Amino acid sequence: MTAYRWWIVHLLLFTSTSARSDFFTSIGELVFFFYPSSSSAVLLVHIASADRVNTACFPGQMTDLLFMEKDLVMSLKDYIRAEEDKLQQIRRWADKLEALSAAATEDPEGFLGQPVNAFKLIKRLNTEWTELESLVLMDMSDVFVSNLTIQRQNFPSDDDQTGAAKALMRLQDTYQLDTDTISTGQLAGLFSVTPAHLTLTVDDCYDLGKVAYSEADYYHTELWMAQALKQLDQGETSSTVDAVAILDYLSYSVYQQGGLRRALDFTKQLLELDPTHQRANGNLKYFEYQLSKQKKVEGREDEEQQKQRKESQGRHDDYLPERNKYEKLCRSEGIRMTPRRQSRLFCRYYDNGRHPRFVIGPVKQEDEWDRPHIVRYHDVVSEKEMEKVKELAKPRLRRATVHDPQTGKLTTAHYRVSKSAWLAAFEHPVVDTINQRIEDITGLDISTAEDLQVANYGIGGQYEPHFDFGRKDEPDAFEELGTGNRIATWLLYMSDVQAGGATVFTDIGASVKPKKGTAVFWYNLHRSGEGDYLTRHAACPVLLGNKWGEFFSPADTPEIQDLLKATENVLIVFDQRCWF
Repeated sequence: MTAYRWWIVHLLLFTSTSARSDFFTSIGELVFFFYPSSSSAVLLVHIASADRVNTACFPGQMTDLLFMEKDLVMSLKDYIRAEEDKLQQIRRWADKLEALSAAATEDPEGFLGQPVNAFKLIKRLNTEWTELESLVLMDMSDVFVSNLTIQRQNFPSDDDQTGAAKALMRLQDTYQLDTDTISTGQLAGLFSVTPAHLTLTVDDCYDLGKVAYSEADYYHTELWMAQALKQLDQGETSSTVDAVAILDYLSYSVYQQGGLRRALDFTKQLLELDPTHQRANGNLKYFEYQLSKQKKVEGREDEEQQKQRKESQGRHDDYLPERNKYEKLCRSEGIRMTPRRQSRLFCRYYDNGRHPRFVIGPVKQEDEWDRPHIVRYHDVVSEKEMEKVKELAKPRLRRATVHDPQTGKLTTAHYRVSKSAWLAAFEHPVVDTINQRIEDITGLDISTAEDLQVANYGIGGQYEPHFDFGRKDEPDAFEELGTGNRIATWLLYMSDVQAGGATVFTDIGASVKPKKGTAVFWYNLHRSGEGDYLTRHAACPVLLGNKWGEFFSPADTPEIQDLLKATENVLIVFDQRCWF
């Protein structure tokens, strides 16, 4: 399966107080943090990756796994050829002796009357059969097994497989994909005829259901076990999974969701296939008893109570109250931009107050949103620069972290699935060049900046709704970094995305799609230093494609506040509907 990546670059600026709020780390996202030092600011750049906790599911490592598997296949084929050569030698020897034995046994005395034949018989039995035994016992697998043993240390673990399964379910929920769409490989309708390697087998669907079951996620257990059963009924075969095992999981998962009648029906189907199934026979009696009790309760319920009970079944609410809003925006639904407001969004050439670098060649600037003001800068990095950053970051990828407001420490979190690496400006001219370009465009001083942080999102990678600034209830959000609060964000996309991967703002109903070589910029703080809660945003999981970005956040010192005022008076060469 093709491994898709999402690269992003973030740039952030902070106040002189200390604290650190939610920020990711991984390859797929390039993040800059600016901190004030005297009258200057500090720049931290980080690249983050989101999909899952485990190494194997992130694009950088996934690419390595593809080539590792290719090498193993070549090694396996070499082993097969060696075994075939050995068998060919044995076959030729056997064919020769078969003909000789047939002739010799027709007249044994006449055959052995020839002294040469007698000598050769003794020689064969004493020497050649021993040599043949050595050939048969020769282990041709040594090279392959040795290679496999070496590579096994890089193999995905059970946790990796579980993470990949949960990522598929995350994509399933976010983009409202049914199991048949995923199983048949039609995620985005890209193929009129789906390649076989993009489809899921009965075994695959069954394993997905088992992962959900192990997490007590009975909603997805039912969906994937039902898909496995459907494919069996359609004639697909499996050497390891049968309908009895699937129905056993189905009946229990449906029961756990309150579907007693359907659980009973599945149990009866199971017993038709295996009347001696001990657990099913016990469940049959239990379900019938519980169903009789439920009928009595339903008889006393009014319509509203029955409706509430049915609505409680299915996918349960979780810790994120804005889950539905977030996922709708990821699907490009619920965007709250009216035609009238849209008509006031423009494109322009921007020179940051006649900055010497942009007087002759100004930057292309596009309005993405009006309140808060979100702008996009086009063509701010080259293809060569983006590839170099990825190349530098890939070997250093580590799991992304967030700030824990309870402990004040950095920790991993299930709502931020990504990996990151850090690049210092002195390590390569490209990193220094990108840092300087951000300073020139934003007017923010990066002389005391932290290293560039690169992020990578893997299978189903995401960063759920969060703020880039520290809230009042997080006074020590950036203490571990020794910096102040973030006042702005710079997000630089380093690849296009075929499907998914948008940056969405849940409070304002905005969705910004990744576009390679462009940077999105907004302020996180008001001029008063108070956080702008309308900037709450999230990185949607990538369905198909890759995404890079860069993140920047200024500090709320007087100098930075003056900068905020100054940026409103930039020279606009002309202002019109976007032509980029």
